[in-house]
Amino acid sequence: MSLQGKTLFITGASRGIGLAIGLRAARDGANIAIAAKTDQPNPKLPGTIHSAAAEIEAAGGKALPMQVDIRDENAVAAAMRQCADRFGGIDILINNASAISLTSTVETPMKRFDLMFGVNVRGTFACSQAAIPYLTQSAQAGRGPHILNLSPPLTMKPGWFAPHVAYTMAKYGMSMCVLGMAEELKPQGIGVNALWPRTVIATAALNLIPMANAQLGRKPQIMADAAHVVLTRDPRQCTGNFFIDDEVLKASGVTDFDQYAVTPGNRNLLPDLFVDQQ
Repeated sequence: MSLQGKTLFITGASRGIGLAIGLRAARDGANIAIAAKTDQPNPKLPGTIHSAAAEIEAAGGKALPMQVDIRDENAVAAAMRQCADRFGGIDILINNASAISLTSTVETPMKRFDLMFGVNVRGTFACSQAAIPYLTQSAQAGRGPHILNLSPPLTMKPGWFAPHVAYTMAKYGMSMCVLGMAEELKPQGIGVNALWPRTVIATAALNLIPMANAQLGRKPQIMADAAHVVLTRDPRQCTGNFFIDDEVLKASGVTDFDQYAVTPGNRNLLPDLFVDQQ
């Protein structure tokens, strides 16, 4: 299955997992709207919306770089219109943008709390809300629309809350959007799913996680390949799932996972948050 000719609106796609998903779709010949905040180079973070657009075009896709703060519903609505006008609609929304702070309750400044809830929860909700009319049109045209949130499976275990209550609530807010919107949008034929990595993924965000060694993780390509599998499924049959990246790929026949390891041959991969190890 291919994403050729499909239009993807990806938040936070200037780097990391969002960019990797865009590049994988670009190899199919997809259109990618890059909705992110980084317009000018940042010495602390790689990539801008413009460098991401150049990579996507080089990979075979069509890119539309847009500087967007997804906390601003008017900016989100304008970006969605611009994307739909440019490419003739929107078929897929990837809610990838996220803010993180692995801090205890007393160590979490309210400004950081507001950022996490503004980006993770409000941003995801605002983008989904603005995309639904376009995704409904995509469904009516038989184009198989999807919303994919990069958020964890929901589990009410205190161990996942205690070390960083605010961050857990913010990420679970994204997952609750999946739980509710999958059922809400089922009659329209829009698939809504979550995808989360089993191991840490070597991105710039990893620098914000204490003791997280990128050499013990996997490359963003594993999430991109898993997302591709989900996004090429029939949304009328594939909705309301909380997928784990390697489980999706195993089910689709992938057997070589060493290709995704930052350190080939490493068997001591560092697990990501929110995933109970078997």
